[in-house]
Amino acid sequence: MTAKPLTSKPPTAKSPTGEPPRRGRFITFEGGEGAGKSTQARRLAEFLESRGIHSVLTREPGGSPGAEIIRHVLLSGAAEPFGPEAETILFGAARRDHLTSTILPALARGDWVICDRFADSTRVYQGLAGKVDPAFILALEQLTVGADRPDLTLVLDLPPKVGLARVASRQQGAFDRFEREGIAFHTKLRQGFKALVEAEPERCRLVDATRDPDTVAADIRALVLERFDLPARLVAS
Repeated sequence: MTAKPLTSKPPTAKSPTGEPPRRGRFITFEGGEGAGKSTQARRLAEFLESRGIHSVLTREPGGSPGAEIIRHVLLSGAAEPFGPEAETILFGAARRDHLTSTILPALARGDWVICDRFADSTRVYQGLAGKVDPAFILALEQLTVGADRPDLTLVLDLPPKVGLARVASRQQGAFDRFEREGIAFHTKLRQGFKALVEAEPERCRLVDATRDPDTVAADIRALVLERFDLPARLVAS
């Protein structure tokens, strides 16, 4: 699971009336390996910036100094011998640091946060595919995330074999802890993310990631327009 490094913005100025800025929007990208999440998250952040909407591009695991340390432990496979429950707890610890250090301050400034993976990945990777008790995962999510859930989650979908082939061509054999899993694991992931969209249609949208990146990016802009009722002129190419 690779992502672009964190970028951030300086504090946004108050409005002319002296009122604090309106809370920003929180958008997450989810999906299996090689689906193009990092690319599309970056493209959306760049697009919003070009339209005058300040944004913070970040990722999980990681996105803050403490969480980046935990990221290395998780993706290197160092935590794997301790079992999926221990990995789940580490993801939760990283997520809490990420929220308090990066995401919540940005939203409070009025910035939009674009995040490559979030709590849904833990539900699917450790829950469905890793067989960690869903009740345990939801209890941990309540502690670490609480009400600070995304406003919109974009699930990029494509067949696992296609995604893994993309990863292989990009990584040249340097696979992380989850990319090394077999096709059965990744098939479960795809099923889990589709089930997530069906279970939470108000928050989640499924995006066909088998198409070329420009078409996918245009679809994503249209979904953002719809979800946040932005003026059409902002999203027009």
